[in-house]
Amino acid sequence: MKGYIPEDRIEEIRNRINIVDLVSEYITLKKAGRNYLGSCPFHKEKTPSFTVNAEKQIYHCFGCGEGGNAFSFLMKINNMTFPEAVRHLADKMGIVLPSREFTPEEKSRHDLRESLIRVNQLAAVFFAKTLRTAAGTRGRGYLEKRGIRPDIVDTFRLGYAPEGWRGLRDHLQREKVALKHAEQAGLLVARGDGDGYDRFRGRLMFPIEDINGNVIAFGGRIIGEGEPKYLNSPESALYVKGRHLYGLARAKSAIRKDETLIIVEGYFDLLALWNAGISNVVATLGTALTREQVDLIRRYTGSVAVTFDTDAGGKAALERSMSLFLEKGLKARAVVLPDGKDPDEFVSRHGKDAFLEEIRRSRVLVDYYIDEVIGTGRTLDERRDAWKAALPFIAGIADAVERGQFMRRVAERLGVDETLVRQEVGRLETSQRQPEAPPAPRAASPIDPVELSLIQMMIESPARIPEIDRDNVLACFASGALKSLGESIVEGHRRGQTVRLADFIDRVDNQTVRERLLEATVSAGSPDGALRDRIFDDTVRKIRQRWYKEKQRDLRIRLLRAQEAGDQDLCNRLLDEKERLRHEQKEREG
Repeated sequence: MKGYIPEDRIEEIRNRINIVDLVSEYITLKKAGRNYLGSCPFHKEKTPSFTVNAEKQIYHCFGCGEGGNAFSFLMKINNMTFPEAVRHLADKMGIVLPSREFTPEEKSRHDLRESLIRVNQLAAVFFAKTLRTAAGTRGRGYLEKRGIRPDIVDTFRLGYAPEGWRGLRDHLQREKVALKHAEQAGLLVARGDGDGYDRFRGRLMFPIEDINGNVIAFGGRIIGEGEPKYLNSPESALYVKGRHLYGLARAKSAIRKDETLIIVEGYFDLLALWNAGISNVVATLGTALTREQVDLIRRYTGSVAVTFDTDAGGKAALERSMSLFLEKGLKARAVVLPDGKDPDEFVSRHGKDAFLEEIRRSRVLVDYYIDEVIGTGRTLDERRDAWKAALPFIAGIADAVERGQFMRRVAERLGVDETLVRQEVGRLETSQRQPEAPPAPRAASPIDPVELSLIQMMIESPARIPEIDRDNVLACFASGALKSLGESIVEGHRRGQTVRLADFIDRVDNQTVRERLLEATVSAGSPDGALRDRIFDDTVRKIRQRWYKEKQRDLRIRLLRAQEAGDQDLCNRLLDEKERLRHEQKEREG
């Protein structure tokens, strides 16, 4: 069947993927007993509740209920279809899958994305090669002047866009690239006659990569005189500047190792730090930090150090970022380098150790705000303005303890009663502040916990499944959803399939069953064999007792109705059935 991915290949991917490694590419996880714990990437939370179980290869968030296996995680976080997630993981592990046909919608989206990635890759190679030729002499000279080592040039795939209007255009045409795709990628500017010319000319080129290392856009710096000094690609189907950070794909490992991310403003600030041996760093892309970028940062660390220009614009940008960091619960520090130097100048002159010392000495953002914003007011009017500005800032602090400490310190600095501060902040929270919608409440579950427990034990102890099958225990289930799930587990066991929750959880249609099963599994301990068998037997007994009780109750009702109707034959048959059930139950409980 066209479009079919063989089940054995999917099984191979399931067996080889490590969900902890996969999830760690997106969020920071820390060992917590048998599990790994981190902040959920799917909803805002103050206390980490996103749990990953390496043994079972599943994840579950106790806050919003999201959960599943490696495939479902990738589908959710990258907005992929199941086949796209399978193929992404297959590529990652070098597993060859047969070609397949896409749906028209998938094909259109996939083809456009692949075309734009290809044209950007071709452009990146073209610019990198040009930098090494005579046409790139000015670019090489500029990099040498800035002291950027060749290995850093290679790591970040730096290049040079030659002078002239058609250098890249003609190269892409020789590579059989449709010029409309080069225009959609922002590499060419369309002309009225349907042709196009190079957007970047005579510039040092910085490829911008997504989190997976695909080139999605470019930044270009003019060499010599000219405006604008920096020119960036326009947004495209691949690139939305507020959703990406320059250098993040290269910095992920260093961020996890150091547990802190350094944020700088420019390409050369980042390159200079890498040049000095500091790699846990990213750069913004010409805009103030956005919520999407802060959410991206939260996947990798809960601690950031922000460098910024000391001019009014730089301070204003930092103040805007403060509220986002505090709202998302990130621990952030404000790095103000001496004499107004930027990271590039500072580290080039004073070196790595001096720069890292400035990071260690930097003030937390709350201290910076109190000292530089609240503390600047000298007159009564200035203090009143500072007080008004501080209210929404305070209300945006996610951590209740930190918010309380901040209110106390602001009250002390301004000479205002702390009770008044708390009242005003509370009033603002209830009347003006628009809180982020909490996760949708989960519907009351009709799922029986005893039946759910038996399903879980069937997964944990597959050797007992034949017993369940032989004694027809699933026929005693009251929950249709759990009965159906149990039957599919039994059927899989009959066919010799390995019973693992990670293998079938994404096929459980009932959301309540899926969430409850994931929650129970990641929370469960590991009792010894004898205790596990006793619990198993007791659970089966409880399910049967309830089933017999319900059957006897139903027979009593039917018998009463038969008596009222004067149907003696039916009464006799029901009495016989009631007696048979009583004997059957007695024999089973033996």
